[in-house]
Amino acid sequence: MKTDLDDIDRRLIAILQSDGRRSFKEISEETGIPASSVRYRVQRLEESGTLQIVGVADPLRIGFDRLALVGLKCEMGKARLVCEELSKLPETSYVVLTTGPFDVMVEVVCRDVAHYTEFLHDRLPKQDGIIGAETFFVLEAYKLAYGWGVGDTPPVPAAEAEDDPSGERDELTAH
Repeated sequence: MKTDLDDIDRRLIAILQSDGRRSFKEISEETGIPASSVRYRVQRLEESGTLQIVGVADPLRIGFDRLALVGLKCEMGKARLVCEELSKLPETSYVVLTTGPFDVMVEVVCRDVAHYTEFLHDRLPKQDGIIGAETFFVLEAYKLAYGWGVGDTPPVPAAEAEDDPSGERDELTAH
């Protein structure tokens, strides 16, 4: 489900995509938006599932030896169910419904060959609706990024920047 975003939301997302550890105070100083409004909006974006702030690590550099992409063919009408079920597995980091030769594409991260083999030959075939799979080992990862942007992020007009939907006054300007 698409979330309605305004220019302020887009700007906040863009800032946090480039550095998710920025403080609300720093973002406030950069944008002119009161810190309490930044906090309220970020919380609203997180609660709606639009924004998730996480640390992203290269699995191949932190002890996971097998990163693979798996293309799945599914029974007619079962691809969404397959996506939902595979999303629950700890080894899957990316599960998408697709068009083309595969109905579903999955990124799988495993500790080693034994773990990957167990996933591929023991657990994946037990998923209802899968009729075929093709696997692709990732040999080297050249880019693992999640900051694809949110379109143009024009400067926020001063009147909008001062709008505080939380009903709270910014603690930095309250005195």
